[in-house]
Amino acid sequence: MDEAEVWAPEACTLPTAERPFRVAEFDDLLATARRHRPERTRLVLDLEPRPEVAARAADLAVRETGCCSFFTFELTATGGGLTLAISVPEAQAQVLDALAAR
Repeated sequence: MDEAEVWAPEACTLPTAERPFRVAEFDDLLATARRHRPERTRLVLDLEPRPEVAARAADLAVRETGCCSFFTFELTATGGGLTLAISVPEAQAQVLDALAAR
């Protein structure tokens, strides 16, 4: 079992062959993000406040909810900042743990 399979929960409907690419997209987004965890079920990413970063984050969020509907994404641009908040139900907190650890 590879890293992408371990990271993705059973509820994920993304085809197995596509999972490493999705993990790489999250890794790319997380590479420059400052992150904090205000709650066990919520991860907040402070992203570079640039339009292309916002577009990439929005696109990834839309595609991810298509295969893992338990995620809730909130993209906020305000006051020169850009944040992406990711929330999950308590039963999926371990998925958020894995994402935050990347």
